[in-house]
Amino acid sequence: MISVVIPCLNEMAFIDATLVSLQKQGGLTEAYEVIVVDGGSQDGTRDVLERWAIEDERFRWIDNPKGTTPVAMNLGIAAARGETIIILGAHSEVSEDWVQRNVDALKAHPESGCVGGVVKQVHGSEQSKRIGAALSTPFGVGDARFRTGGIASHVDTVAFGAYRKEALDEIGWFDEELVRNQDDELNYRMLKSGWRIWFDPRIQSTYHVRSSFAQLFKQYRQYGYWKVKVNQKHRTVTTWRQTIPALFIAGMVVSASFWMLDLLGVFSEAWRGIGQSGLLTGAAFWLAVGTGSAISASSHPRDIGGILRAYFVVHSSYGLGYWEGIFRFLLLRKAPGQQAGKLTR
Repeated sequence: MISVVIPCLNEMAFIDATLVSLQKQGGLTEAYEVIVVDGGSQDGTRDVLERWAIEDERFRWIDNPKGTTPVAMNLGIAAARGETIIILGAHSEVSEDWVQRNVDALKAHPESGCVGGVVKQVHGSEQSKRIGAALSTPFGVGDARFRTGGIASHVDTVAFGAYRKEALDEIGWFDEELVRNQDDELNYRMLKSGWRIWFDPRIQSTYHVRSSFAQLFKQYRQYGYWKVKVNQKHRTVTTWRQTIPALFIAGMVVSASFWMLDLLGVFSEAWRGIGQSGLLTGAAFWLAVGTGSAISASSHPRDIGGILRAYFVVHSSYGLGYWEGIFRFLLLRKAPGQQAGKLTR
């Protein structure tokens, strides 16, 4: 059996479409079940889940008293009857061959403890369309293949992964301390233990993009913040691409500080202008590369400015969150703050 586990919290607007897409799965050679783990929804989501449980015996839901995503995933795994565990988001819809494609990829790649595919963006507004375009480019999100696409190959992480239960039991399940980045952290342990991760672009799902820059800022600030916690746990930088936004922000702040000190007459003649030149050079480089990427990603010239704004929000918020994490986890040696434990829905 294959078990699809869906963490869920107040997803009345999306969960029905998610479950319909799973009900439409075709060509399956094995039985499957869907387990929705609800973290205390108060918007009518539980009524929808109860209806599904009554109408289709393959669908059931369980309660998640703690309300966090990694706890939901672990509760779902514990309740699952399958030897293949597939994680899916409640903001998602999947292609009609999604489950079978995952199963086929696991069978074809016995060295891989996890497989996954492309997560395409769905846009509910012009603003979310521009955000989605930014999150589908290397300039926006680096070499995250599940967002940018590409050829089938081994990768370092995927979204909505299909896991061998034996691999999960071997390396341990999701880290319940991590509000964010729990899937990246699990996939890091997967690779460290000797298993591989396979990316197949034929495995396709869609995800409803956040519709505001404010939500995007909060989301990526949390990503950066919790990534440092992952690094602290493993005593290493798990992927170097994660450091680029933080390094860029640090360079801009240092250059701006030098410029201010120069204006105050602190530096000698030999050092004059170094801060201004560094700040302007860095900003010009970011703007040039970002504009080129935005032009390539846009479907209309009017979208370019919005895509650039999304790039700025993603890079600045992730970098800011990363430095906040360094300060709290590495310098102060404190536990995560209470506010950082709240999901940005």
